[in-house]
Amino acid sequence: MLFDRSLRKDLGRSFGATLVVILVIVITSFLVRALNQAAGGDIAPQDVALLLGYAGLQHLPTLLTLSLFIAVVSTLTRLYRDSEMVVWLSSGLGLTRFVGPVLRSAAPVLAAVAVLALVVWPWSNQQVVELRDRYQRRSDLAKIAPGQFIASSDGRRIFFVDRDSQEAEAARGGEGQLARNIFLLDQQEHQESLTAARGGRIEWVGEDRFVVLEQGQRNDLDLQTGERRQARFETYRVLAGERNVGPAGELPVKARSTWALLAEPTLRHQGELVWRAGLALGGVPLVLFGIGLAAGNPRRAGSWNLLLALLAFVLYYNLLLLSQTWVASGRAAALPTLLVLHGGSLLAALALIAWRQNGISLGLRRTRRAN
Repeated sequence: MLFDRSLRKDLGRSFGATLVVILVIVITSFLVRALNQAAGGDIAPQDVALLLGYAGLQHLPTLLTLSLFIAVVSTLTRLYRDSEMVVWLSSGLGLTRFVGPVLRSAAPVLAAVAVLALVVWPWSNQQVVELRDRYQRRSDLAKIAPGQFIASSDGRRIFFVDRDSQEAEAARGGEGQLARNIFLLDQQEHQESLTAARGGRIEWVGEDRFVVLEQGQRNDLDLQTGERRQARFETYRVLAGERNVGPAGELPVKARSTWALLAEPTLRHQGELVWRAGLALGGVPLVLFGIGLAAGNPRRAGSWNLLLALLAFVLYYNLLLLSQTWVASGRAAALPTLLVLHGGSLLAALALIAWRQNGISLGLRRTRRAN
């Protein structure tokens, strides 16, 4: 039918454009955050692209739902603004007639959101946890990179080696030349030491690993008395604070698969299940809300419909987060919470469409009587 084809075509164009804009904004924000984490030593610099991809997968269900919701509101609002809606309504099509085509257009996106929320969400969280844990459990020397300030595992030492060093990769291997122009800041409870050396190497003494610095000077500051001491040296040995890589800890709840949460239905697991189910189910009420919120007067300027839609989206997802917290703390049961939140939202959306439909029908009758 012409009506279905034109509506689905408009929704598809609007959804694609909205998704591209939102993805660009969100990915740029994630990139800045990932670069800050890499500069702070939380993740490896070479893992920034991986972390960015996993973060995108984590938030993709929300982004898809938001893009679909905005597409429905903006498309129907344009129909009202360009008086196309008047043509369809005058031809005998009610506002409820838009529910079927909109839901059919949204069905593939809603199915993808469900798969992402139930399967991809825990997998991407697990990959991020393993990525961070693997980097954090590396040795301090393995984190040293030319031209970067790297903090030790306990946070008390900061290393820096010259970017121009040709043999800086020896820090990742065994013995040999470490680098040129080494900087070391060692912070203890009552003392702070600043050491600079022209070069250094790695040496093993028993089971301990040391950085041997050559031709430099050390400045000590007593934090209690303020006394300063300066000493020059030909050779200076510093314990590297080596950490052996051990097994990873227990995975957090958000990184566990949906089947694992169902097999062990603790309160925290039920709260996570409520969140994932909410991501999968929340798209349907939001799409229906979009149909009802888009109705408006074409003579009235402004973008109040889109603003109200964004506020409704924020409110809905805040309620979803609140329901997860209530279930995880034992204040509410999982299944009744899902029924009240999403079932109630669905009924409210249908009631809004029916109210809009009755208002439009009444307005058309008044127009016909006036004519």
